[in-house]
Amino acid sequence: MPKLTVFLHLTLDGIYAGPRGDLDWFKAVPKDDEFEAYTHGAAQSGNALIFGRATYDMMKSYWPTPDAIASDPDMAKAVNQSRKIVFSKSLKDVAEGPNWRNVTVLREIDPSEILELKTQAKTDFTTLGSGSVVRQLANLGLVDEFNFVVAPIVLGRGKELFEGVGETRLKLLESRSFDNGMTLLRYTPA
Repeated sequence: MPKLTVFLHLTLDGIYAGPRGDLDWFKAVPKDDEFEAYTHGAAQSGNALIFGRATYDMMKSYWPTPDAIASDPDMAKAVNQSRKIVFSKSLKDVAEGPNWRNVTVLREIDPSEILELKTQAKTDFTTLGSGSVVRQLANLGLVDEFNFVVAPIVLGRGKELFEGVGETRLKLLESRSFDNGMTLLRYTPA
């Protein structure tokens, strides 16, 4: 059965977004060729992408644009052409276009619906960002693998990823550091 994975950037203090939901802190991390190659390789997996509404809006506002396609054509192609599932109770318009397609909106995270999607799928699912979705999926025991990229920064305040998540024991699958100070941590539920 396909896996449901999480891929998320965190600060050392477990924050995935600043106090206003911003990701400006991530822009301060220096570029690193090895890290870029890793993320681009992961993006080519063909996984279906899962978003919450805020992450979906952010992705849609950038990846289908001519600027994104020109500056990072491989990543733009991977994101734009992948199947996309967005969890939102308020999202009304998922208008597709030539560079943004394969979008499905689900109004709530229903465990039986997630298991049905996994049963029918030919590819894995990757949740990008979307802290509230990650928390819900984790509390329901639906995450098969967590991939955290820890940035070498402490914000001290912001949106904490695991706020409200019940105790979850994890087994380390991989740890990998990059020259820019980023560290990849891959876990599976123990």
